[in-house]
Amino acid sequence: MSAPRRTSNRRQRTGIAEIDDLLARIVEIVGGPDADVVAEAAATVVRLGIDGADRGDLKIVAGALRELRRAFLLYERYEDVPKVSVFGSARTPEEDPNYVAAMEFSRLMVERGWMPITGGGPGIMQAANEGAGPGRSFGLNIRLPFEQTANPFIEGDDKLVTFRYFFTRKLEFAKEARAYAFFPGGFGTLDEAFEVLTLTQTGKGALQPIVFVGAEGERYWSDFLGFVRRHLLDGAYVDADDLDLVRLARGPEEAVEEIVGFYRNFRSQRYVEGRLYLRLETAPDADELAALNDEFAGIVLDGEIEVVPPHPDEIADGDDTSAARIAFDFDRRSFGQLRHLVDTLNTLPSLRA
Repeated sequence: MSAPRRTSNRRQRTGIAEIDDLLARIVEIVGGPDADVVAEAAATVVRLGIDGADRGDLKIVAGALRELRRAFLLYERYEDVPKVSVFGSARTPEEDPNYVAAMEFSRLMVERGWMPITGGGPGIMQAANEGAGPGRSFGLNIRLPFEQTANPFIEGDDKLVTFRYFFTRKLEFAKEARAYAFFPGGFGTLDEAFEVLTLTQTGKGALQPIVFVGAEGERYWSDFLGFVRRHLLDGAYVDADDLDLVRLARGPEEAVEEIVGFYRNFRSQRYVEGRLYLRLETAPDADELAALNDEFAGIVLDGEIEVVPPHPDEIADGDDTSAARIAFDFDRRSFGQLRHLVDTLNTLPSLRA
């Protein structure tokens, strides 16, 4: 039996006694370990009203909360299924080799037990929904004055959610995914690619596989990465290790193997009391651990990489305690090197024993 989850110490007061009494009552009515967070959310909205926020601002908050609630409820039903967010142009025609590649990628990911998430529109999004097959993918559509309507392979599916705001839609693409696949596209595709890379480079998002993929012979992403190397890397705007956060795949099969291989041994990550915990299927043996400490000493601020049991905070929060774990004082900067560490953990010699 898992230990009860901890409640937070967030403020749930507005400074107005009558309202604060109502917030306390909300905690009682909602009940459970998360009632305090519900009351804090309600208090924040009330504070906006007290602050005199204008009607337009309040409508943004209300609309965003409605959209997020609807999406959260949808994904809750599929929380145990790994998902890959697929991006690409809405203008890619069905006869385009990239359309065919996106279809094949999605089909292969479903065969591996994954569910694709697309923007729900035409082009590459349609290809991924089509390749997944009926009922095996999600669509996060966006209301636009042109171009973006739900494609026939997700339209009518209860896993289609239509958003008004780009920022709530983007949150769901990132929050639910355990991998990202980018096919050639326009401003929107590049916007998502840079956002995902930024989240990963800064540690604001979990370390996950990011794959640039296209049809055989396609040069879109190789040319793009050439620009990044010539101008961003040579200009010292990014570090060389930052480029290791993304992998270039030569076709859908290679993209699938890159994503699935990332989770061969690695499961997930979490920071606890300043230390980074990596959850694994199999922990490194003593010799492998010594080799890891030699190779990756530069990203450890203090002490060593250690094999550890679940931390009490993980147990208290209901985290998965079945996984093996290593933990260390990560510098929270060298995320490209952290990716190399995960790759090494996924290819430990003991895994082949």
